[in-house]
Amino acid sequence: MNLRRDVFQAIADPTRRAILLLVAAQSMTAGAIASNFDTARPTISKHLQVLMQCELLGQKQSGREIYYHLNPKKMREISDFIEPFRKMWDDRFNKLQSTMKKYNPTSR
Repeated sequence: MNLRRDVFQAIADPTRRAILLLVAAQSMTAGAIASNFDTARPTISKHLQVLMQCELLGQKQSGREIYYHLNPKKMREISDFIEPFRKMWDDRFNKLQSTMKKYNPTSR
């Protein structure tokens, strides 16, 4: 049975988040990505497979090499989902800060 992975399951793993950060800066081969970790290359390949299944990464072949790159459209979907929560917490922290200033005028 082939299960479709969820993007939030994919980014829950710290290694996969680190891979996304690496390829955000530039496209990289699997070997170049693996060289940044103290993990076996097949383990990194599994992480790349998960990220590809979730469409967080794309790939492009150049000669014999396959380069992995960030899929900005899919990352935008994650950002759009998280944005209302970010706004809600920013509002709450701003209210807390205002309340604290009211009761302690010397605080910044």
